[in-house]
Amino acid sequence: MKNFLSLGLVRGLIAQFIGTLAGGLFITAIRALMGLPAFDKFFFSEPAWVFGGLVGALSFLVGVGAVTDWYKWAKGEPTHEHHDEERRWQRYFGVSLDHKVIGIQYVFTALVLLSVGGLFALIFRTELSQSGLQFLTEEFRIFDQNGLQFYNTLMSLHGMVMIVSILLGIAGMINYLVPMMIGASDMAFPRLNAFSFWVAVPAGVLLLSSMVLGGFDTGWTGYPPLALRAPVGIQMFYLGVWVAGWSSILGGLNLVVTVIRLRAKGMVAFRMPIFVWAAVATSIITLTATQMIGLAFQLVIFERLLGMPFYNAQAGGNPVLFQHLFWFYSHPVVYVFVLPGLGIFSELLPVFARKPLFGYKWIALSSLAIALVGFLVWAHHMFASGMNEYLRVPFMYSTLLVAVPTGVKFFSWVATLWQGKIEFPTPMLFVLGGIVVFLLGGVTGPPHATVSTDLHLHDTYFVVGHFHDTMFGGYIFPFFAALYYWYPKAFGKRLDERLGKLHFWLMTPSFFILTLGMMRIGLLGMRRRIADYDAMLGFDLWHTILTVSAYLIAASILVFFWNVYITAKKGEPATGNIWNSRSPEWQAPSPLPVHNYDKPFEVVGEPYDYGLENAPYIKTIEENEAVSHA
Repeated sequence: MKNFLSLGLVRGLIAQFIGTLAGGLFITAIRALMGLPAFDKFFFSEPAWVFGGLVGALSFLVGVGAVTDWYKWAKGEPTHEHHDEERRWQRYFGVSLDHKVIGIQYVFTALVLLSVGGLFALIFRTELSQSGLQFLTEEFRIFDQNGLQFYNTLMSLHGMVMIVSILLGIAGMINYLVPMMIGASDMAFPRLNAFSFWVAVPAGVLLLSSMVLGGFDTGWTGYPPLALRAPVGIQMFYLGVWVAGWSSILGGLNLVVTVIRLRAKGMVAFRMPIFVWAAVATSIITLTATQMIGLAFQLVIFERLLGMPFYNAQAGGNPVLFQHLFWFYSHPVVYVFVLPGLGIFSELLPVFARKPLFGYKWIALSSLAIALVGFLVWAHHMFASGMNEYLRVPFMYSTLLVAVPTGVKFFSWVATLWQGKIEFPTPMLFVLGGIVVFLLGGVTGPPHATVSTDLHLHDTYFVVGHFHDTMFGGYIFPFFAALYYWYPKAFGKRLDERLGKLHFWLMTPSFFILTLGMMRIGLLGMRRRIADYDAMLGFDLWHTILTVSAYLIAASILVFFWNVYITAKKGEPATGNIWNSRSPEWQAPSPLPVHNYDKPFEVVGEPYDYGLENAPYIKTIEENEAVSHA
């Protein structure tokens, strides 16, 4: 029990519970003194829950130790590095300043939330398997919600939990890979890096706590005016996303400074690995756009608590304002989801094709172009919202323009594969599968960009199928490719190839059936975000097929988890450059030392000159000095 309580995560969760209770009691006492209603059906009143949730999040950070060093510094006391030389599992459940540990913490948390969000999807997908209410009937009650309200909560939380999971997975890949790829010993601000991760944990708790506080029925977007009359659970939803936003902003700031200041000698911009370019483009978006969703949600919190009429049309507010603020962040964040994944494609294709990456500079600049254009397309989500009609055409053209830099990447990938000596280990399978899935997401995107077709497809299952193609192709497939590829670097063992290929071949066909089926019934008029549909529409068979496909995808994820488990127990050792990669991290031992590189190196060549003789990429400083002396 003592060892359990010594874990930073456990202390933080206990502190969050105590802080939430203390904050709620504080506001309850003030309301009682003012003669206001002090308690509600969820024990605390809504203001008490909001304040208590905020205090609880801050208490978590204190309890886990994420602010301890700053507190010591303020008092003039010495601090230490928190770089654990020993390979103990306990370090992943406490504060560490090692970017590799933090990256693994991000990835582990992302996988947990991915599983939770996927479970939510399986529940409401089972409900949709046939017309009529299967088990979430109106009489069904859980967490003070009837079956239909509970369905709405699960559907809404599925979207946002998966989005937070993706953001954490992206942050995990960036944190783990970028310092190694640029030759740095760590991120520029290690303590800020640890803080950025740990602030996301109480945010996840707040997000999930919305279920037990009445839930909400707004969908993952949290649109008013529905949000203005939803149960108190919507406030925990908003607060959780608001707190999680700090993780994205601070992480983006840290990454940009790291790449600008800590690159190895000789690593000029166009000698950086392509994933670093993708990470920089991603971080620019998170650093500059995340404030918008925080502001949009914060204004709803204030309107519900203080009566400020920002979005209530009857009181002079404008609900369309929320959509502008929300989508100004939420469409660029789609590129946050996919840009690192596209960077993974560009990293791994030359390795397994044994050819130089075609059009390196164009691929690098296309990531920045996508990030830039991504800020100019948000209103294509609002063609049906009643916004001014003269705005539709410019947003239609700017949305279609995104296809240009994205097409640059596709043509470069095809050219890289052309006449290559291609190998097909598990990471390469996920790369090729991801490219095809993302292409399907891309070609189904223009119908949403053009006004005439979007007005018919808006809020149908065609949108759901397109969005899942984009997310799976741009994030899930490259995420698993990265896990299979860099797992030996992190842990010195290689994931089982047979189970990896079973994972791929079970997930990929099932996913194609799922999304193509979604788009088909969407074209036939199936609406999204509904708990039931008319049997006369003839969708029962299709929904049964979609549900079976969803369960097969879940089974494939279980195969991956089983692969990780047996590899940890008795996996094949893999300590060398098992992929024959030119990237700097594969020239060092696996797992890497605490500070990454025992000897500094200098970049002397191009990063993707695979198949070319006498074309080194890096050399240690000692090697270069020896050559110059000779």
